[in-house]
Amino acid sequence: MAIGKASAKAMKSKNCCCILGYSSSSPSPPPSPRRGSAVGNCRRRLRSRPSFGAGVIRRGARYLAALALLYFGGMLMCVGPFSSLVGLLLPPPGSVYRSHEIFHKLWPDIHSDNSSAIELETLWTYKRRLKEQRPCLSTIVGQHFGLTNGTDANETSGYLIVEANGGLNQQRSAICNAVAVAGILNAVLVIPRFEFNGVWRDPSEFGDIYDEDHFIAMLDGYVKVIRRLPEEVMERYGHNITNMPNIRVPAWASAKYYMREVFPVMKEQGVIRLAPFANRLSMNVPPHIQLLRCLANFKALRFSSSIAVLADKIVGRMKEKGLRTGGKYVSIHLRFEEDMVAFSCCAYDGGKTEKIELDMIRERGWKGKFKRRDRIIVPGLNRLEGKCPLTPLEVGMMLRGMGFDNTTSIYLASGKIYHAERYLTPLLKMFPLIYTKESLATPEELAPFAGYSSRLAALDYTVCLFSEVFVTTQGGNFPHFLMGHRRFLYGGHSKTLKPDKNKLVLLLQDASISWSSLKLQMEAMLRENDRKGMIVPRVKKFNRKTSIYTYPLPECGCLQQSNDSTHRPVHTRNVELGTGR
Repeated sequence: MAIGKASAKAMKSKNCCCILGYSSSSPSPPPSPRRGSAVGNCRRRLRSRPSFGAGVIRRGARYLAALALLYFGGMLMCVGPFSSLVGLLLPPPGSVYRSHEIFHKLWPDIHSDNSSAIELETLWTYKRRLKEQRPCLSTIVGQHFGLTNGTDANETSGYLIVEANGGLNQQRSAICNAVAVAGILNAVLVIPRFEFNGVWRDPSEFGDIYDEDHFIAMLDGYVKVIRRLPEEVMERYGHNITNMPNIRVPAWASAKYYMREVFPVMKEQGVIRLAPFANRLSMNVPPHIQLLRCLANFKALRFSSSIAVLADKIVGRMKEKGLRTGGKYVSIHLRFEEDMVAFSCCAYDGGKTEKIELDMIRERGWKGKFKRRDRIIVPGLNRLEGKCPLTPLEVGMMLRGMGFDNTTSIYLASGKIYHAERYLTPLLKMFPLIYTKESLATPEELAPFAGYSSRLAALDYTVCLFSEVFVTTQGGNFPHFLMGHRRFLYGGHSKTLKPDKNKLVLLLQDASISWSSLKLQMEAMLRENDRKGMIVPRVKKFNRKTSIYTYPLPECGCLQQSNDSTHRPVHTRNVELGTGR
């Protein structure tokens, strides 16, 4: 059910959750903590007996963050005692959340702003002539890895088992890296296993989220992929995968590391496990290995039919809502769920009650992690550094300032919003036409997805992928993969708005700012996002410093189709989009 164009003042804030269709079945937790390697554990044991000098240095570093808030006070000490006192009492500009006060002050001007609205069809103006792409390596690549059609496992190094952890896109990263590592080791890859995560609590297997047949077929000739280990191998290890040799690879390991440390073990044992497998391969790998990442991400990984069918329906319904703009719409990845707000250690406008509540959530979810003596929580500093999730109100003010009017159709990709009754109401006043998967799909259509956070995230991923504008409000694997996928589809342009939060917090605490001044700043931010959307990193031989999943060009350019898939109807998308049937 959509929100109509009725006056926002008539809307009761207590009903906004029901209107949008939010439910607790759409969890969107923060990224899980990185798991250390054996080397990391060893280092932690060594650190448990620090020397006196090391302890002093470490204690000094712990309090550095708190001292940063006294910086302005220290600067003013040279002026005089009174100025020094004022500097110590007043928090630095931008460190306190006052966006709600600015909104109430500017709302009459926002509401009466009759200036021309942005036309989505002509929003993105920045163009760049991309270099002509060379044809992709074909079966020659497979021969380079020692794989040809009909090759059995005896002619390869052995079997590779990978256990992917985390949420949807952290698992996606692990899958792509596993394909690349299989290429490095000349190994047969077993369909990756998904480790059950206590945060996401999604028991889905690979085949529940991705099309296994398509995955195997698209990698044929490059990397041999099988669904399960042969019976004789399972018998050798008592039908227990945990009995198989497991190698704990350090984070961001190089291709040379795999050849030096992992390859000999695989040749000797015939099978190895790599667990955990989050971020275990460097971004700097040879071109034929990088190509495998591209193939896996943009060609081989396609959502399962159950996900793709419903995702296509939701995209089609969203396009119908945007008929006024030629079927185009804006999508927002809003990370203002309860656990994300708590994890960020930021302060908003809830006062002491909010602090007590978030402390309880942190303790319940992370068991004393935030109460350690060496853990200093400075909400103001977090806000100044752009680490605080944007509230729905802040996102709305930014978009209205950029020129999006209240007739803009918006898809909201999010879990259950923290205190949605209070925080969503201003956004709904600015943009009444907001939709979610819960409001666009029927309860019967969503019933098979209930309790499966990764499958629900796959629906959001698809709808955001085909929006004309994607707005990311917080970091994480979801926006990073989505921005890269959009660059791959849309001729190198991510068509993404990534707010400059360091600048935004200063503007939204300025009590003297006018609506016209804020608009000028937001329009400049829009132009900067247009420019950055076409950025292609300069990649020389083996010196890539950025993620190929966020910046897939130039290495993945040879896989792009010559025709623009952006404007193709939903139900005629090709498999290279990674979502269609």
